[in-house]
Amino acid sequence: MSKLAGCYYIQPEIPAVPDFLSETLSESFSENISIVLVNPSHPGNIGAAARAMKTMGLSQLCLVAPDDFPSGTATALASGADDVLKNARICETLDEALADCQFVVGTSARVRGVSLPLVDPRTCAQRIINEAAVQRVALIFGREDKGLTNEQLQRCHLQVHIPTNEDFSSLNLGAAVQVMSYELRMTQLMNSDALQMPVPRSHELATMDDMERYYEHLHQVLMEIGFLDHGSHEKIMAKLRRLYGRVRPDRVELSILRGVLSETQRCLALDMSDIKSE
Repeated sequence: MSKLAGCYYIQPEIPAVPDFLSETLSESFSENISIVLVNPSHPGNIGAAARAMKTMGLSQLCLVAPDDFPSGTATALASGADDVLKNARICETLDEALADCQFVVGTSARVRGVSLPLVDPRTCAQRIINEAAVQRVALIFGREDKGLTNEQLQRCHLQVHIPTNEDFSSLNLGAAVQVMSYELRMTQLMNSDALQMPVPRSHELATMDDMERYYEHLHQVLMEIGFLDHGSHEKIMAKLRRLYGRVRPDRVELSILRGVLSETQRCLALDMSDIKSE
């Protein structure tokens, strides 16, 4: 249990996900988790929330008495998540939105006078993923200017608080949805052992023979421009060798460096020809 801003976070030990539930978790991630926006006032926030959801693999959006929807602004801010907006459920009341859910989590920037277990986003995500394996879960967000009321939080089983900067805790609705969607996505991937980072494109490292030819070329150019026109050139070349040894350039990078040297020599030759012509 840890203390933050006068309240206590409950950090329960989340049981490990049984192996037989791994596939179920993956299949139910998008289907059984609903993001519920209560009385959103700006259509741009609806679009931003839809975009945040789709980038993290969520698709079930529910809007409770939105002020302005459908809206071109929502579509524009969704940036391609049109299907999430098109399939969004529109409900008149929160009770209607939660009618088919068995587990409800409320988000709140402030600690309300409601006796609910309070958890951080990461702990909350694991709890939601476990619950969503066998039943429907709703994660609800309040109106932009007021958040969730005490009455609305009383319909929740759990309260999640995003630990923002105490001096500036204002978090945009779309950003809050993105934070929670990301935590859900990461938890789902970790549980199913499916987290794979993109492999950066790489090229074959330069060989020692490649490097020796480069050092010869480099030495030649540095002599031509007068940089090594003194007695310490051996020490300078030794330091340059150590520098490139730390970098370990690949063949493409070395080709670029050789190109720079060749172009330098070409420019030197032009300058010399101009001098002779004068």
